[in-house]
Amino acid sequence: MKDTNEDRFIVSVKVGPKSQITIPAAARKMFNIKEGDTLMVMGDKEKGIALIKDDVFYQLMGGMLKNENGDKNQ
Repeated sequence: MKDTNEDRFIVSVKVGPKSQITIPAAARKMFNIKEGDTLMVMGDKEKGIALIKDDVFYQLMGGMLKNENGDKNQ
């Protein structure tokens, strides 16, 4: 793992025989990911894939929907 600063890092993981990856402990700790949590997998054919906790995703989407409806607080 290469630490770039306290808020970011870059790490490589291998895809296992069941097409699974292991999220490194440092990432699980940083993002408070616990066993049983649900993650959203987002992908773009040209840009790659990203993971985000589902509760964070829904909070972001809720804020976007409020903004579209004229709520300036989000």
